[in-house]
Amino acid sequence: MKVALKVLLVAVILLLVYMCYRSIMGPIEFKAEKELRENAIIARLMDIRKAQIEYKNVHKEHAGSFNDLIKFLNEEKLPFLIKEGVLTDEQLEKGMTEKEAVKKGLIRRDTVWVLAKDTLFGKSYDVNELKTVPGTQTPFFMDTTTLVSTSGYTVKVFEANVKYNDYLSDLDKQLVFNLNDKAEKQSKFPGLSVGSLTEINNNAGNWE
Repeated sequence: MKVALKVLLVAVILLLVYMCYRSIMGPIEFKAEKELRENAIIARLMDIRKAQIEYKNVHKEHAGSFNDLIKFLNEEKLPFLIKEGVLTDEQLEKGMTEKEAVKKGLIRRDTVWVLAKDTLFGKSYDVNELKTVPGTQTPFFMDTTTLVSTSGYTVKVFEANVKYNDYLSDLDKQLVFNLNDKAEKQSKFPGLSVGSLTEINNNAGNWE
């Protein structure tokens, strides 16, 4: 009987030690994993923003879908300025401009047309990944609309986002619930987003 009690006591002590360890380390490990995932997601959202800004520069509106955005990056071309040579101090002192130097053949400034993907991200970038949340098979939400500013101007905006539940669902349920609860109480988006469909925020990310 005494042996059984000792075994039970040891088991209870080990359980308490484990519970104490998890109560301390659990939130720390959760925060570290959350930051790791969010860094990758933020980088992807910044790429989406960069592509959407360039799309709007060309088409005067944002891409309404990832298919349109990816097609733009893969098929359309953007101007790219090639620069060879710079004005010397002596030329600058004489008031020579770049335009004059180009005419005289002293420096070179040529504009070439390059695929949007290559210009914005480089040849090796896989633009098909833009629509997917890193580390998951979940697609980002993305939409566009037109808002009216306080001065009466119409402004075309877009938003791309992903919720905590989509990229933290395999982690501690209570800690994920706490994040959602905090966001709800503060009237904030429960996750990561860039741009906005409800306010003109200059395409800002909610992490900025």
